[in-house]
Amino acid sequence: MSTARYRAFVAVAHQGSLSAAARSLGLSQPTISSQIATLERQSRVELFHRRGYRMALTSAGARLLPLAQKLMALESEADFFLRDAGQLNQGELKIGAVGPFHVIEMVAAYRARHPGLQLSIRMGNSQQVLHDLEHYTTDVAVLAGLYERPELLAREYARHAIILFAHVEHPFARRASVGLEELQGQPLLLREPGSTTRTALEQALRGAGVQPRIDLEIGSREAIREAVARGLGLGAVSEAEFIPDPRFAPVRIAGDPASTTTYVYCMAERRDSLLIGSFLDAI
Repeated sequence: MSTARYRAFVAVAHQGSLSAAARSLGLSQPTISSQIATLERQSRVELFHRRGYRMALTSAGARLLPLAQKLMALESEADFFLRDAGQLNQGELKIGAVGPFHVIEMVAAYRARHPGLQLSIRMGNSQQVLHDLEHYTTDVAVLAGLYERPELLAREYARHAIILFAHVEHPFARRASVGLEELQGQPLLLREPGSTTRTALEQALRGAGVQPRIDLEIGSREAIREAVARGLGLGAVSEAEFIPDPRFAPVRIAGDPASTTTYVYCMAERRDSLLIGSFLDAI
C-alpha cells in the first residue's frame, strides 16, 4: 500500500480537516480526500468521524496513528540515508523538550558538528514530550527524571542540585546555604504534583522528617519567580535553571540532598538510527 496514503492520513489526523492537510502537504484537497477514501475502502475500516468540514479520528484511527507515524519516520530515515549516503550533510532531526536549558546547549553542540542538518524543537510538559516521542512526532526527547519503560532508551546527560531562592529581604537571602531542617514551617512555593523538582525535594524533606508550609502550588517557573519576588515564600529550582534577578538571592541547601537528572530519550527500536546516533554522540 502506498505510503502517500499514510502520509495523507497522518496529515488529516494532525490538521483536523482535508483542506488544512492538503495545504500542509502541498497537494490538492481532492487528492487528499481520494487517498483517505482509498485507505478506508481497502482496509474496510472507518478512520475518521466527519463533522462538516472537521474530521476526528475514530478509535481505529487513533490506534493506526502511531503506526503510521512510525512508518513515516522510518521512510524519512531511509530517504535521508540514501540521499546523503550516510554522510549527515542534510536531513532533519526533531527534538522534544520540557525546557530550554539543556536542549539549546545540545543543539549548539550538534550544529557545530553537523551544520547541514535541520533541527526543530517542540516544547511541552513531560507527558506531552513522551507522547510525541512514542508517536514518532519527535526523534529524541530531553526530560528531567528517569522513565523506565522497555520501549524507551535513556542516556543520562547532566545532574544538578536543587537550590532555593528567596526574596532579598528574607533572612535566608543573606546566607550562602541553609540546612534542610531549617525549612521546617517555612512557606515553600512548589510546582504542581508530578514536577520532577518537587518530587525530588519532597523525598529529601520526608527523609529528614521536615515539613515546610506549602500554601501555594504554582504551575510554571515564571509564576513561582514572581511569587518569590513578592515575598510569598521560598522557591526551589534546579541549579541549572536558576536565572539571576536583583529581586531575590539563590540559597544552597547544605549537602545538596536533592537533585534532578536530565536524560535524553529515544525509542529503543531506533537505537541503531544513524540520525539519532549522531545526536547522542555529539552531546
